[in-house]
Amino acid sequence: MKYFLQGLLTKQYDGIGVVEIILILVVLISLVLIFKTQITELIENIFETITGGSAEITG
Repeated sequence: MKYFLQGLLTKQYDGIGVVEIILILVVLISLVLIFKTQITELIENIFETITGGSAEITG
């Protein structure tokens, strides 16, 4: 167990690097900023539908 934990702490990861993660985050944030109004309208419509549906159920 001790050697396993030491291996995890000192292991060099061959997968995704920090630069790739930062680039992915920049792309996602850019998409959110570009489509902010559409996302906001979609979420508002979803919550209105949920609220209307729950009002019908509760009477």
